[in-house]
Amino acid sequence: MLNGPDFVRDMRRGEEDAVDALLRAAFAGPDEADLVRRLRKGRDMAGESVLTWQGEVIGYFALSRMRAPKGWLCLAPVAIHPDWQGKRHGQRMMGMLSEWARISGRYVVVLGQVAFYERGGFSQARAARLTTPYPVENTLLAGPGTDAPEVTLKYPRAFDGL
Repeated sequence: MLNGPDFVRDMRRGEEDAVDALLRAAFAGPDEADLVRRLRKGRDMAGESVLTWQGEVIGYFALSRMRAPKGWLCLAPVAIHPDWQGKRHGQRMMGMLSEWARISGRYVVVLGQVAFYERGGFSQARAARLTTPYPVENTLLAGPGTDAPEVTLKYPRAFDGL
């Protein structure tokens, strides 16, 4: 008998309102939900994934296309419903995503809590040579190889002004 969330899967049409509610609950405000709307409207979204349990969306992450370097992705936001936080579901989602990035040959950049994302397979050391408009000490990278690329990041326009 299962007593926890289902597998991470692609978000389905019609789940947008549930994702919006999750983001507002997880972040105690509208900022991340508004970012997701802007990414969708700008057609910068590369993929949205959810973690569900008994038909309810309890986890979410979005991948959007970076303006530069070509082919790179940005991870934001990542959310777990407050009732499910602290049970390693976010770490499991990030572990699956970082492994996907490695085997697919796609670089994924994230800005956030270093300890959380490193437990999920992202590397702060690999991001150390990136030029970014955000604090490089809070920037992490997942993807192929073990190198520390030296490139300039240009985030999707939805991030402008954040």
